[in-house]
Amino acid sequence: MTTTPAHSPLVDLRSQRFLLDEVFDLPGLLGLPAFAAHERDDVDAVLEAAHTLATEVFLPQAAEADREEPRFVDGRVLLPESTRAVTRAYAEGGFNAAAAPAEHGGLGLPYTVALAADGLFMGANTAAAGYGLLTRGAAHLLLAHGSAEQIRRYAQPLLAGRFFGTMCLSEPQAGSSLGDIRTRAIPQADGSYRLEGQKMWISSGEHELGETIIHLVLARIEGAPAGTRGISLFAVPRNHVDAEGRVGERNDVQLAGLNHKLGQRGIVNTVLKFGERGACVAELVGQPQQGLAAMFHMMNEARIGVGMGAVMLAYRGYLYSLQYARERLQGRPLDNRDPASKPVPIIEHADVRRLLLRQRALVEGGHALCLYAGSLVDLKAHAATPEARAEAALLLDLLTPIVKAWCADFGVQASDHAIQVLGGYGYTRDYPVEQLWRDNRLNPIHEGTNGIQALDLLARKALAENGAGLRALNQRIESTLGEAAQHPDWIEATVALRMLAQKVGVSAAAVASRLQRGEGALALANASHYLTAAGHLLVGWLWLRQALAAQAALQAGRGDVDFLQGKLQTCRYFLKQELPAAVHAIGLVSSFEDSFFAMRQEWF
Repeated sequence: MTTTPAHSPLVDLRSQRFLLDEVFDLPGLLGLPAFAAHERDDVDAVLEAAHTLATEVFLPQAAEADREEPRFVDGRVLLPESTRAVTRAYAEGGFNAAAAPAEHGGLGLPYTVALAADGLFMGANTAAAGYGLLTRGAAHLLLAHGSAEQIRRYAQPLLAGRFFGTMCLSEPQAGSSLGDIRTRAIPQADGSYRLEGQKMWISSGEHELGETIIHLVLARIEGAPAGTRGISLFAVPRNHVDAEGRVGERNDVQLAGLNHKLGQRGIVNTVLKFGERGACVAELVGQPQQGLAAMFHMMNEARIGVGMGAVMLAYRGYLYSLQYARERLQGRPLDNRDPASKPVPIIEHADVRRLLLRQRALVEGGHALCLYAGSLVDLKAHAATPEARAEAALLLDLLTPIVKAWCADFGVQASDHAIQVLGGYGYTRDYPVEQLWRDNRLNPIHEGTNGIQALDLLARKALAENGAGLRALNQRIESTLGEAAQHPDWIEATVALRMLAQKVGVSAAAVASRLQRGEGALALANASHYLTAAGHLLVGWLWLRQALAAQAALQAGRGDVDFLQGKLQTCRYFLKQELPAAVHAIGLVSSFEDSFFAMRQEWF
């Protein structure tokens, strides 16, 4: 027996619930003491509310915000009035505070649930979602590293949606090279600081959507050492906020200009100047010269969000192209020689099915990867034992650059396939897939380019504690492979995944050896290939977990047969047609293949 597909314009709702309940054991997560106040029905209500808000409010505004991008007029940023309505609806729905503790006005939900809800907003309208997600990230950082006073004056209004938040890292001359930032902090007698400097690429950096904006700014205290070790973190309100929480006169933070983007146009992106009049008041967050470590609290949350956003933009494109392929009549089967016969839906053509199946494999595999990372965030903070919390932290550190970069790279590829399915129509503004591609194209760049994520993975995360994160991951993969080996259908898959897991570990050890010999440049030259291989290993493993859960449901006579068969077939596709690319990629890493490394500048 089959049922009607539970597709929304944003996500296959059956797949989201399947992942949460059957693959990642959300009921078990809700059994932890930290989440004892929530029942499974509460989670359903939150996700249903998010889906309704995303489809009824966020989705209709996306095209308008793309057309009417922010304008800089008389020193002010002008946005469509609908942007205010969207961001207010998000805050009033409690989503700013979804994962924050109840004692600070939050809902106290698992981060996994908040991330699943965020995915719906990002798929519907990633630009508008960015305002709330940056605000939440700023609040979470202050809850973790701010003083009690900073939490009261800044974090709680951020969670309530009264204030908005940003992260100010990059500078025009430095970009991602944060050790080269020049913004300086001058200590004052009252314990505050005066900031002087300029920041670039600041999303949500200036607008009038709330009472004020709390900028979290990296700067160097006068006399601090050069490089990243000398960086501190500061809270800089756009408007002064007094001890009672009242918003007053403007601080010395000036809008210098706007950046006009290919996509994600609905969220304003700014150049900001701090302290042009010598009066930019700033407060130290945490300890001096520990700013980068504190900022990573927000950056890592943002990187998981980037991965989820990339997946969900691609997911929406996949579902749109799937619907189009079912309805668009064109051509005839290759073995039909009757020119008078009726055209068939293009989904009947093999190459269109290839494009659709690859999209599904990438988006549902990436969705699983993001939700798995979300579960590690929860377990790192709330697992029952110190050992379980430590292992979750180890795995989360390893996975974060993969979640960001793999999902961004392959999310863009999936968005590209959606355009291809629509053909010429997909390349026009009459259909949404061209905007989805443009919006998605930012994701391999921001929050640290994918090349930087790859270096972080191979040079740091994979080698940390002598490869402890890789060993912990391999143990989990082996557990799944042991279960799969009991099923004849999956024996070939277990062999392929086990071999890839071994190569990922061995390659990291070979790189570590080269690093110890001072050959770091060559050792890390193929870091991007390493990230691709590690990402394919993770997604292949999570696809196998989905397949085993689907197989169990079929054998028990539970669920939608077509949906479950689709899971099995998509897993087979990924392991047969996508996983071999990872084997090639890891071979380039382990052999230290040097064709582009050895290429000289003058030869270009």
